[in-house]
Order: sequence, then C-alpha cells, then structure tokens
Amino acid sequence: MRIGVLCSGGDSPGMNAAIRGAVLRGVEVHGFEMVGFMDGWRGFHEDDRIPLDRAAVRGISPLGGVILGTSRVQPFVSGRGDEADIRVIRDRVDAYGLDAFLLIGGNGTQTVAQMLTDHGIPAIGLPKTIDNDLSGTDYTFGFDTAVSIASEAIDRLRTTGDSHRRCMVLEVMGRDAGWIALHAGMAGGAQVTLVPEFPESIEQISEWVLSVRDRGRSSLVVVAEGFRLAGGAAQTTRDGLDGFGRKRLGGVAEVLAPLIEQHTGIETRATVLGHVQRGGSPTAFDRVLATRTGIAAADAAHAGQWGTMAGLRGDRIAMVPLAEAVGHLKTVPEARYEEARLNFG
Repeated sequence: MRIGVLCSGGDSPGMNAAIRGAVLRGVEVHGFEMVGFMDGWRGFHEDDRIPLDRAAVRGISPLGGVILGTSRVQPFVSGRGDEADIRVIRDRVDAYGLDAFLLIGGNGTQTVAQMLTDHGIPAIGLPKTIDNDLSGTDYTFGFDTAVSIASEAIDRLRTTGDSHRRCMVLEVMGRDAGWIALHAGMAGGAQVTLVPEFPESIEQISEWVLSVRDRGRSSLVVVAEGFRLAGGAAQTTRDGLDGFGRKRLGGVAEVLAPLIEQHTGIETRATVLGHVQRGGSPTAFDRVLATRTGIAAADAAHAGQWGTMAGLRGDRIAMVPLAEAVGHLKTVPEARYEEARLNFG
C-alpha cells in the first residue's frame, strides 16, 4: 500500500512525532510505502514530495515545527469541493500511485478527509491543533505545549506585575474556543480568565481587578484573542484576512488594558503572546500523544478503517468516525467556565 502524508492548517507542536509514529509503524511493521507532500496541499498539487522511511524521520520527535511544512492552501482548485475538484484530486492520486491519505490537521482538514472518503478516496485523520477545539478527541496534540508556554508567560508576567503593582493582561490564542486561556489561567493562578464563549462586561472585569488590589495583590488577566465584551461588542481584529478568508483576530489585550486602567485607576499593561505558543519543542505529553496517534492511524490504514480519526478517549487512542469530529467545534462548556469563574477576583 502506498500512502500519502500531508499536513494542513497552522503548525502545532507534535506534528513531527505524529509523522514519525505513522512512518515507523506503517513502513517497518505493515510494509507500506509512504510519501510526504511538502507544504500541505501545495505540495500535492505541484508534485512536491519526499519519501518517508525510517531514515527520513530519525530524531524528529523533539523538534518543533514540521519537517513536511504546512500551509493553508486549499485542497480544491475551485474552492467549492464539487465533483470537478474531486476529479482533479483523484487524477493526481492515480498519477502518484497513492492508495490512501493520512491527513494531519484540525477541523478543516478532517472535514476534507471525510469528503475524500465519501468520494471513494480513502483517508484517515490525525487531529492536531493548539486550540483543542476539535470534537471526537479529548485532547489534540499541540495543546499541552501551548498551555505550558502560556503558563510560563503568566509566571513571568506575575513577577514584574507584582514589582510595579500593575495589572497585567496576557492575550493567548483562541478564536472561537477558550481552552488555552482556561487551562493556562488555571495553571498560572490568574485572577481573571476571559474566553470567547462567555462575554463579560468591563464593569465586572474591573470589579475583579479591584478586589485583587484590595487584598494587596496585583491582578493577572488572561484573555483569549476571540473574547468580546458583553453588550454585543465585536471581536478585536487586525488588518487583513487569515488563510481561510476570516478577519484576522488579535489585539484584544491592548483594547482591554486601557479600559481596565480607566475604570480602576490601576496601571495596566498588555502582552500578546502570539505565535510563541506554536513554537519550540513539544512537551513530553504531546510527543507521546502524537506518536500514539501516528501509530494508531497506520494500524487503522492496515485494517482498512477509512473515514476515521485517531482520537484520544480517556487514556486510549480510538478510531472515531470523522462525522463525529467535524461540523462543530468543541468549545468550553458552561460548567467548566463557571468552575473557574467562582475563583475570579
């Protein structure tokens, strides 16, 4: 069997470990021939590929980034995903002699994996995203690393904030789901955590910050980039569009900081963590999860379990139907937010 491996969407720590797990299991155990397409669908459409064998994946598990590269290039030439687009992909699959795909990515990538399988092009998904917003799996690889980086930033900001009696506002990633903010805020002991799912008013935020000041402490506020103030405020955007044609988010901390200072009289500073959350070596947890995911995907390909995704369920990797993983994001439930909110201020 000849399998194409392709990464799509934003990079996520652990992608190299997932590739290594899939290749070692697929090539060494099942006898597959595996090829990797460079820079996602760009490499597929332009026939830019490399062989994947034991030598190609030697020593890559601890490395950040991804050896194949990734991009937000669309899989479908017209962008519609109609029969003509599927025909283009099928013709190239035949030209490359491929039997199936292993697709590493988030919600969009897994949606494509389901579409391909539905049209007779076998595919299996490997779930990666630092946002942890993909349904069908308890955790995605890359999330733990992003939370660890954000938690370290909180620890560092707290010391400088305490030194100057300032309120520090840290912006982390999270367009529609606030998992990074929720977990990092809890791990770092933030006094306020703001997520996209649950708007809060500036009056409430200021009340929490003042409560902290009245106890002789300095506030640390963690905010996800997709957070919006209560009352119908829009998300904070920067100029331009992202790779999916959506408005580019970012800068909500820089909006909140002066508002907090205005309402409380406390000097407030903003820090935007940005792509630091995606960079560097993956944590041990993400390396293990990604490796197990790659192994499970290769085993599923050998068993012909097409149209599935290797998701973490409890402490085991289960092959989840792609239909359960796509179509809706896994957002922070109200109970989890309220659990944290009770300790704000």
